[in-house]
Amino acid sequence: MTGAIAFDTHRFVKRLTDSGFTEKQAETLAEEHVALLNTNLATKADIAAAQTDLAAVEAGLKVDIEAVRADVAKAEAGFKTEIAKVEAGLKADIEAVRADVAKVEAGLKAEVAKVEAGLKAEIVKVEGGVETLRLEIEARIAKAETELKVEIATVKADLLKWMFGAMIAQGGLIVALVKLL
Repeated sequence: MTGAIAFDTHRFVKRLTDSGFTEKQAETLAEEHVALLNTNLATKADIAAAQTDLAAVEAGLKVDIEAVRADVAKAEAGFKTEIAKVEAGLKADIEAVRADVAKVEAGLKAEVAKVEAGLKAEIVKVEGGVETLRLEIEARIAKAETELKVEIATVKADLLKWMFGAMIAQGGLIVALVKLL
């Protein structure tokens, strides 16, 4: 710090001696106050120098801020370019996945159609087998029915023969009993 602060040492010493200090004590204390004030208090010149230094620092900071802004703008442009590249890559990947999904879907539809056609053919085959079995069963039933009718007719004829024979035998027995009596 430069320059001196105006300090009335004579008045300071007089007041201290009036208060009971010795002249030597008062002068020593006054000198120390002057030294303290001169070394620790800023003068107008000191403030002006500090303002000049501050203005230089401020100008430097403004330059640095502009440089940082330019770096940020450059980085931002770089990021935007990278984001655009990544976005384009993702879009291509999405389209590839969509194409794969479409292929898989088409394959699955073809497979489902094949299975469906196979099941329909199997159903037709089973239905044909069921129809054949139904006709076979109906034929067996008709045959059994015919056989039963023939057997019933045979049994009926045999029964009639036996009944007619039994009636003749009864009639003969009645005639023989009437003759005997």
